[in-house]
Amino acid sequence: MHRTISLFLLSFCLLFLLVIIATANNKPSPYEEIYPEIGYKTVEEASKDFEQHFKQRLKLPLRVPPIKFTHHFGRFNDLEGDTNDSFEVKFISDLSSENHYKIDVRPIKYGIPLREKYVLKTFELNNGNVATYMTISGFNVLVFESGNWQYMLNIDKRVLDKVTPEILVEIANSIDY
Repeated sequence: MHRTISLFLLSFCLLFLLVIIATANNKPSPYEEIYPEIGYKTVEEASKDFEQHFKQRLKLPLRVPPIKFTHHFGRFNDLEGDTNDSFEVKFISDLSSENHYKIDVRPIKYGIPLREKYVLKTFELNNGNVATYMTISGFNVLVFESGNWQYMLNIDKRVLDKVTPEILVEIANSIDY
């Protein structure tokens, strides 16, 4: 009987140890591994791919939101035809999940239509264009046009106290250099 209990306890301890080891080895991959696996590269490389595809120069805002990011990646989404092709830049933080900012760019002629029910406010940019501020799926979004591009600046709603609509407008205005 003692031998059976001892064998059971030994088996239980071994199983428990294997679970701990498996859990320790099952850590999420760092962003440096995950993002390249799903098509992200440096912002510079991705923007060059986008510019070559559309044969036009792309300007990105010089400013970013005043929150801390640990990583930034770019991706050119080259889908069949040009209609859904786009460029995106993601700024993320592995220290604060709410520090999540994304820029989406596409040609104006293939721009995403704006739905009135999501519109919160409009702003006039320094170049005279109108920027539309909306809320969509956990993000506050500023949509505007510059050159031949439609831009969407997306910021996580959880940082609204630090990144106001006015700050997004300042970021949008920083594109005219």
